[in-house]
Parts: sequence; structure tokens; C-alpha cells
Amino acid sequence: MNQKNCYILGIESSCDDTAAAVINNGVILSNVVATQKIHEEFGGVVPELASRAHQQNIVPVVHQALRKANIDKKQLSAIAFTRGPGLMGSLLVGTSFSKSLAMGLGIPLIDVNHMQAHILAHFIKAEGQTAPNFPFLALTISGGHTQIVKVTDYFEMEVIGETIDDAVGEAFDKAGKILGLPYPGGPQIDTYAQQGNPKRFKFPKPKVSPLDFSFSGLKTAVLYFVEKEVGKNANFIEENINDICASLQHTIVDYLMDKLKNAVKQTGIKEIAMGGGVSANSGIRKALQDAQSKYGWKTHIPKFEFCTDNAAMIAIVGELKYKQQLFAKNDVVAKARMKL
Repeated sequence: MNQKNCYILGIESSCDDTAAAVINNGVILSNVVATQKIHEEFGGVVPELASRAHQQNIVPVVHQALRKANIDKKQLSAIAFTRGPGLMGSLLVGTSFSKSLAMGLGIPLIDVNHMQAHILAHFIKAEGQTAPNFPFLALTISGGHTQIVKVTDYFEMEVIGETIDDAVGEAFDKAGKILGLPYPGGPQIDTYAQQGNPKRFKFPKPKVSPLDFSFSGLKTAVLYFVEKEVGKNANFIEENINDICASLQHTIVDYLMDKLKNAVKQTGIKEIAMGGGVSANSGIRKALQDAQSKYGWKTHIPKFEFCTDNAAMIAIVGELKYKQQLFAKNDVVAKARMKL
């Protein structure tokens, strides 16, 4: 394979972002994302509206990605796309488009596991980003997943800990809803938290097995806490929003770090990488940076643009699979649920 002339188009459509990116030899030439604002008024992603928006966005987004990369579609070596996990209607749009384009151009089709892509985004060659050495532990934190993964090779991954109920991103967003913050609540909580006292209020850390997570009890605790305090003072949230958010974020970050410490102790692996939308959170980024000097870990934090759903991470997996000739057949189907 001539690396110089190898261009992979990555397409991501697992939830509510339509994205396309072009990669060449590990370097991202373009990374275009069309975000769907319509879901904000509903306080969450509406699957039917998401799939319709993908249908409208996918052609212009791919066109823009090719234009920004300054290449013609005929120069593409392969098409990589998100097969799953995700919303079925959204995945179908990306899958159908990718299959048609690959067939039309007569080039290989590469299916990508969305969660693997969050982990392998660290191998994108980008300024300020370092690639972890194998084996490493990956903390994947997003709206739909919370996992600790032992990564032995690019495509050799084992989930050693995961949430038994809700994902961490969901906990942030639902807590945000309880506090009356606009959707998505996670980034709002992070912003307020930076101005608050993290020790002001105490929230419980759910007790489950050493490497697993649980967030449903924490959400309930926030709800009862808010109801009780608002009952005493109608302006409680407004007057204490910074401290509430700082205390909540501190509890969640502390909980995630507890689990990582357990995983390091159990595996002996001190190389840690994180991925997924929640890895954009300033609290968890700082905690992971501090862990380098505190515990002697080597930590890898992705650039912000590779944290949330994006096609650059799909493209890097596509390139890694292309090198190993790991192609999909044209009868490949989208999968809403897909194991790592």
C-alpha cells in the first residue's frame, strides 16, 4: 500500500451528529461535523428526528470533508463507517450511504465499532496528542457508555469494568435537568463547577464491585437533595448553582478515579488513555493529568475535537483496518447494540 496516496473517508452517524473526515497516513486532512440543534427543545435526542437530519446532512458534510481535504472522491482508497453501537435509524443512514459510495467507486468498505474508535482516536497524529503504548487501560466515558478496557493491541480489547445501569454522561445530563439546566446538562455543570466549592455538598459514591460503575443512585440522591433544599428555600438552586455543580462533578470525578486506581492495581498497567464525550470534562482531564505525578501513571488525554462523536476517529480505525486488509462485505448491516 502506498501510504502517500492512501486516503480514507470516515463517516460517523451513530447518534445526532453527522460527521465526515479524511485521513492520510495518520494525519487528519478534514474533520467536519454537523450538529443537530433541534433536540435541545426536547431535552434529549429524538431518534426519528435524528435519522431525518442525517439524511439531510450526510451529502453536504461528505462533500465539505472532501473539499477541505482538497481531494476528489476518485482518490479515496476506502470508506470507513460506524456500524454500531448507536441509534438504529441514525446508523442506517451512514451505513447505506457508505455502502453505496464504496460500491459506486469500486473501493473497499470498512465497518467500525464506535467504542473502539473512541479508544483508537489516540493514534491520530495531531499536535499535543500522544499515542499510548500497548498494553494500556482505556476509560471510555460518554452519554451511552462507561467502561474500563484493557487494550493489548489495536483490535484486541477486553472490557474489565463497566456501568451496571446508567452511563456517566447520562448522569450528568439528568442531574442537569433536575437543576433546570438546558440540554445537554454535562457541559453546563462543568462550566458552573469551575466557579464553585467542590467540598460544599456531599453526594454518595455508589458501592458496586471494584471495577464496575453505577450512577442511578447518584441521580436519585441529587433529586432528593434538590427537592429537600428547594422546599426550604425556593431560590436554593439559583443561589448555590456553582457549589452544587462543583460538588456533583467532584463526586463523579473522584468515583471514576477510584475505579481507575483499582484497575491499575489489578492489572499492573500504568498507561491510561481516555475517550468519549465526557472526556471533554475539565474535572476529569485535570484529575488524569494530576495522576501522572501523584501515582506515576502515564496518561493520554485526547484533543477536544476527538472527544465527542466525530469522523476522525472512524477514519483512523479505517486506516488501521485498511493496513490489515480487514474489509467488510457489502451485505454488512448496522447494529444498534455492538460489543467491544
